[in-house]
Amino acid sequence: MDEDGQVLDRAIGWLGQGRRVALATVIGTWGSAPRAPGSLLALADDSAFIGSVSGGCIEGAVIEEGRGVIAGAAPRVLDFGVSDEQAWEVGLACGGEMKVYVEQAPSADTLRALMDERPVALVTELATGAHALVRPDRVGGDFSPSPAIVESARRALAEDRSFVAPDAPGELFINVFNRPLRMMMVGAVHIAQGLAPMAALAGFDVTVVDPRRAFATEGRFPGVTLSHEWPDTALEALAPDSRTAVVTLTHDPKLDDPALAVALNSNAFYIGALGSRRTHAKRSGRLAEKGFSEGAIARIRSPVGLPLGGRKATEIAVSILAQVVQASHAVAGADEAKS
Repeated sequence: MDEDGQVLDRAIGWLGQGRRVALATVIGTWGSAPRAPGSLLALADDSAFIGSVSGGCIEGAVIEEGRGVIAGAAPRVLDFGVSDEQAWEVGLACGGEMKVYVEQAPSADTLRALMDERPVALVTELATGAHALVRPDRVGGDFSPSPAIVESARRALAEDRSFVAPDAPGELFINVFNRPLRMMMVGAVHIAQGLAPMAALAGFDVTVVDPRRAFATEGRFPGVTLSHEWPDTALEALAPDSRTAVVTLTHDPKLDDPALAVALNSNAFYIGALGSRRTHAKRSGRLAEKGFSEGAIARIRSPVGLPLGGRKATEIAVSILAQVVQASHAVAGADEAKS
């Protein structure tokens, strides 16, 4: 479960127990603010909380405001300047500014929709705390946003970016809840045993594909989704899209090449393949013989991973995850620059 899902799930549980809950959301940042717009913190009436809006430097003040909202205060926007000293404490080189919106948590049904009906955007009237849910095909909730706001919300979903809606009659915050990024690994090998749990901790929905049942076992990959289909069959069923990373790890052309062919015919934001430069040159030749262009083959990151210098399986796994995360933010940054 990704970070948003963990916060929403806990808040739903508290509401189901009849407890009062406040929700804090980062709605704007400037400079080196620790958390991105859309980051969540949920607070229960016994002061238990989950999530983060700052990495620690303003949590105390936000929790105090949340207690006031739980006691009946109106929703409000909080403005914070994070000093250089505070920023250093949470791992930043310098400070920044942020705005945090604190409100009574939406209903359990609304929070459940944010978990179960993704992609969906939560549009919040900051003055009143009213909410609308904008999905790709329909709109619902407490109020009816204008067609321009619906269009902005759907663009936000496509760009995976949360923001205060421009030119709105009264401030509206559009918070995007997309499906978690996916990582599909081909090859239930030693590197995958390290990469799978690391990727899951980073919020990826992980699937390991390997027709060799002795490799792809629950004992070797506890809690990981496993597929024993042939790689091309498995990936065609999984349908990689622009929120998917594909990594091949077997070194075996009979397994890696079919998977790479499916990935290259998809919009996967990342395609990586384990192997030396010499191995990749041979792989590129085989893919060219199958009709893939030089430009298409250039999408494959190989040797896979950032050049961190490690040679152990876990170190290679770290380098792969780092490169995948880097690629995911490069895509998001490009989308934001276009808007």
